[in-house]
Amino acid sequence: MNKIIPTTEEAMAFIKDGSTLVVGGFGLCGIPEHLIAAVKNSGASNLTVVSNNCGVDDFGLGQLLENKQISKMVASYVGENKRFEQQFLNGELEVELVPQGTLAERLRAGGAGIPAFYTATGVDTPVAEGKEEKTFDGKRYIMERGIVGDVALVKAWKADPFGNLVYRKTSRNFNPLVAAAGKVTIVEVEELVDLGELDPDQIHTPGIYVQHIFVGDSFEKRIERRTVATVEGGNGQ
Repeated sequence: MNKIIPTTEEAMAFIKDGSTLVVGGFGLCGIPEHLIAAVKNSGASNLTVVSNNCGVDDFGLGQLLENKQISKMVASYVGENKRFEQQFLNGELEVELVPQGTLAERLRAGGAGIPAFYTATGVDTPVAEGKEEKTFDGKRYIMERGIVGDVALVKAWKADPFGNLVYRKTSRNFNPLVAAAGKVTIVEVEELVDLGELDPDQIHTPGIYVQHIFVGDSFEKRIERRTVATVEGGNGQ
């Protein structure tokens, strides 16, 4: 039952050319930075990546664009990455933009074994193009498919050897949904604790969803965009 792997390279054995990756994080918060770097170093290509966004040019998922490893990106927001923009405009990158709540629900549905669901979000917009539509109680809905990845890459704060996970504050974001939506789920964790140390009532992702755990030794935790305000009448910021 011990799911610990010693290196990120060992985790890369599950990622092949053409794999679909579902990846946790929101902006640069709660991203599995070591695992993403390992994917870059692995050279795996023609990847479909599902995540809230694609990081920035030199950090997070944006690193995978450097070697053109991503062929399709499914995301809610893509505005912080110039290389992403250029590859899209050049026709080198396929992009599927999904409303953020719909993306979250597609991942949740995939993890729950639900193949599809109906939502009113996107009706009468380009999001609805080519999708089945039905009317319920006089209101129009479009069908969205659940998402299941070949591999899920997740960032957690604490884990025990069985793979029970606890996330820290806002880094929880998409990670629990992603953890359930992978056929193989690999977790990058900051702290490994002994069995029984985690309060069962505080576990966010049960170990049943997790196949492998990597314990990182350092984390950059970069701030995506630092915004400061000048205090009126003061000298500081």
